[in-house]
Amino acid sequence: MLATGKRKEGVMYLVHSHLRPPTQGCGLPPDVRALVYGCARPEDGVEHVSVHGDPPSAPVLGFFLLADSLAQAEANTATVCARLLGSRPELAGWTLLRAEAPLIVIDGP
Repeated sequence: MLATGKRKEGVMYLVHSHLRPPTQGCGLPPDVRALVYGCARPEDGVEHVSVHGDPPSAPVLGFFLLADSLAQAEANTATVCARLLGSRPELAGWTLLRAEAPLIVIDGP
């Protein structure tokens, strides 16, 4: 939610950011969600972040954000992750592999 108390306009998207740790066995900091919120700006549209730290060698951050398009949602997620990884010493050496919406296969009758 924006500082003015108004929601950013757009559609809600879920975008997964796939991360690589600097060394095997190195997990995400326990406060990574708070670190993400601290790096997000109102124009990024971030509404919620979920942390999937297992396995530690391939953690995923799930961003729920408002954007005008899927491409914008993925770009905003990559921007927030770049800001996060570039500004937090506890995440030095971490790499963003990709930021993309997960595809879900639905088995129908």
